[in-house]
Amino acid sequence: MPKLTLPDVTLHYEIDGSGPPLLMIAGMVSDSASWAPLVPLLSPHFTLIRPDNRTTGRTAPVDAAVSVEIYAEDCAALLDRLNIPKAHVIGHSMGGMIALELLHAYPDQLASLTLAATAPVRLTRNQALFKALLAIRQSDAAPDTWLHAFFPWLFAPAVYDIPGAVDAAAAASLTYAHAQTVGGMAHQLGALEGYQPRTLASPLPAPTQALLAQDDMLIPLPMAQQALAGIPTHIIPDAGHSIHWDAPQAVADHVKSFANSNPITGAP
Repeated sequence: MPKLTLPDVTLHYEIDGSGPPLLMIAGMVSDSASWAPLVPLLSPHFTLIRPDNRTTGRTAPVDAAVSVEIYAEDCAALLDRLNIPKAHVIGHSMGGMIALELLHAYPDQLASLTLAATAPVRLTRNQALFKALLAIRQSDAAPDTWLHAFFPWLFAPAVYDIPGAVDAAAAASLTYAHAQTVGGMAHQLGALEGYQPRTLASPLPAPTQALLAQDDMLIPLPMAQQALAGIPTHIIPDAGHSIHWDAPQAVADHVKSFANSNPITGAP
């Protein structure tokens, strides 16, 4: 299993496909597996690099220091270890906040950036939501209770009209061998609570696009558009916060088109 050993953490990551490198940064309570719908669509075109962020997946220990800045440092270190001087990057949700920090701190490492269902915003409401979800996990409630409380915030409304879809998603989450632990979730909340959005520079140091979900409840569309003013933005219809699960083909098409418009010199 590919791992990157850093002074305070051993970072697990997955590599798939071939072509120019595409670093995929997952969001809150998610790991490398969260990109599953995009892997078959993008792996024929890119070398996909999918790290398990601290507190998630097979990265250990779960209580290593966390912050958006530290997550970005991990991503930069991973690209260095893989001898990748420049990569395309996509970040989802908190992964997009990490990607923006990576863009700020290590601008030369990004050939292009796709922000998926994310924006540099800090919502106290979202912090309260994750605290409530954590409290459910820490209680005597059935193991799937917190997931059923979380999914309406993630999925597009149409998902609930598909018989069995939500129950199947909960079952898959509960049987996933590397699901984030309760302790890991509690620790990761510190990164969310400590996040301080940066004012976006103009122009940004690398080509950047935003893919926003029409039905996003966690990062509402008008708020995201305001925070990302001046950045080329595509609104994905019939998609919620889990934009790459609700509309994987649309997300993949935008990523491919944008990367092709901003090629890495010398990339295979």
